[in-house]
Amino acid sequence: MAKVVVVTSGKGGVGKTTSTAALGAALAQKGEKTVVVDFDVGLRNLDLVMGAERRVVYDLVNVIQGDAKLPQALIRDKRLETLHLLPASQTRDKDNLTAEGVEKVIAELRKSFDWIICDSPAGIERGATLAMRHADIAVVVTNPEVSSVRDSDRIIGLLDAKTEKAERGDRVEKHLLLTRYDAGRAERGDMLKVDDVLEILSIPLLGIIPESMDVLRASNLGSPVTLADDRSAPALAYFDAARRLSGETVPVTVPGEKRGLFGKIFGRRAA
Repeated sequence: MAKVVVVTSGKGGVGKTTSTAALGAALAQKGEKTVVVDFDVGLRNLDLVMGAERRVVYDLVNVIQGDAKLPQALIRDKRLETLHLLPASQTRDKDNLTAEGVEKVIAELRKSFDWIICDSPAGIERGATLAMRHADIAVVVTNPEVSSVRDSDRIIGLLDAKTEKAERGDRVEKHLLLTRYDAGRAERGDMLKVDDVLEILSIPLLGIIPESMDVLRASNLGSPVTLADDRSAPALAYFDAARRLSGETVPVTVPGEKRGLFGKIFGRRAA
C-alpha cells in the first residue's frame, strides 16, 4: 500500500527540497515506485534539484483546476524509471491549492506509486498544512540551531492537530532528519549537539546528514545527491535514512564521531 510522506519544517533553508529529492531517489533506486510532489506553489524549486525544469509543461495546480490530467503533469526521471516528479506552479500562489483538489490528487497517486514524497513549503500557512494533510509519515527536517529546532517543535504540534490522522484520533508517524551537521562545530558549541536536538523534539532520529559541498554541487548539477555521487558522505546518510524510512533497522553514526546512536534512537522509537 502506498505511503504518503511529508518532508516539512518550520524554517526555510534547512534542506527540505534537497532531502525530498535525495530520499525519493534513494527509494526509487531500491525499485520502489516513487513520486516527489512539490507543494511550494509560487517558489518552485524541486524541478531544479531534479534536473527537470525544462520538461515542465503542466503542474500540480493545473491538475487540481482540471486544466490537465495527472499523467500529463507527471515527469518521469530520465535516470530512474521508478522515479517521477509532480512539479508546482511558478506563476500561481498557494490560494490556488484546494483541500478537495489535493485530496483527489493524493488518492490518484496512491493507485500508482509505493511512495508519495511531498515537499512542503516552510512555515505553518496554507501550503504547509495542505502538504501534511494526508501524510502517513512526516520527516521533520531540522538544522542543529536553536531557531530551526524551535520552529520544528511547532510543526510537530501541527502534525498532531491538522492532519487527517489527527482528526481520526490517530497520529502521523514522525521522524527527525538532522541536516548540515558538523561534529567539530557542535563540540565547540557553535551548534547544537545531536543529543540536544533529540532532547528538545523527542521524536525518533531518521538520519544525520553531514555538512558537505557535495550537496550543493549535486543541486547545481540538477541531480539528487544520491544519484550525483552515491558514495559521498551525504548520499550514504540519505541511503541509510531511506532504509530506516522503509522499516529497516540501521544503526546511526554521528558524522565525525565513532560512537553509534543505535540504542538511543531505537529506544526512543519504542518509548
